[in-house]
Amino acid sequence: MPHPELVRFIEQADRLSQQHCSPCDCVQALAPSMLELVSHAPRFLEPEHYRSDPNHYCRNLIYRAEDDGLSLYALVWSPGQWTPVHDHGSWGVVGIVEGVLEERSYVCLSADRSLDEGIDLVRGGVILLPSGSVTSFVPNPDHIHITGVPSERSRAVSLHLYGRMMNNFHIYDVDAGTRRFMAVEHNAS
Repeated sequence: MPHPELVRFIEQADRLSQQHCSPCDCVQALAPSMLELVSHAPRFLEPEHYRSDPNHYCRNLIYRAEDDGLSLYALVWSPGQWTPVHDHGSWGVVGIVEGVLEERSYVCLSADRSLDEGIDLVRGGVILLPSGSVTSFVPNPDHIHITGVPSERSRAVSLHLYGRMMNNFHIYDVDAGTRRFMAVEHNAS
């Protein structure tokens, strides 16, 4: 049986995501709820939500809506683990439970963002997200970034709420100017 704080957050996220059809309005409404949730995270996270892998960051599914309209993951980042450069195709709200998560953004200079080749990405800013912080993103234009933990920092744990089942997204090769669609696995808990 899920912890009451987690149940409340999921019910609120479901209600708010259905009330707010605009991704901007949705993340604005849900960010305060995520802030409240991460302040209670050690109480509601189960041992399986902290599962890690020595070779790559680990996505641990906490909740998946029946209609795939929402998904919530706990991501565990060991030192030196990073995502590839990617987008989401969805809105999202992220809260940091433990450690400091680093996000390095990219700006797409290409006029036609529907193509998989000829993509001109340049590095953008860096955001350091310490424990207790919340960030969000929307899909238009897509939020393209790399996220992880430098090898000199300690483990980070983050909660990621997405406006869909996050089982696929685009991976970018910045040097080649290409992207490819990728399906990803998750670990159900």
